[in-house]
Amino acid sequence: MAWVVMPDHFHWLFQLQGSSLGAVMRKVKSRSSLALNSVRGETGRVWQKGYHDQAVRQEDDVRCIARYIVNNPIRAGLVTRVGDYPLWDAMWL
Repeated sequence: MAWVVMPDHFHWLFQLQGSSLGAVMRKVKSRSSLALNSVRGETGRVWQKGYHDQAVRQEDDVRCIARYIVNNPIRAGLVTRVGDYPLWDAMWL
């Protein structure tokens, strides 16, 4: 639904469908580690152990959460406008 890649972490808003969060995170970390290490010509760990998650309840405003996610580069002082940061997307835009 929405994501942003920051210099040292990423935020990702998605809906689980038929898989556990742990399984999704293992797959994301594994595949991205292989791809990044291949590009860099390196081996070894890319991600730290674990992850932080926050469940979104049906009554929560999903679009508000998506706005929070894509505005992370602004809050971090990397850009002054969302459109100036290249590593983000949201399904509503």
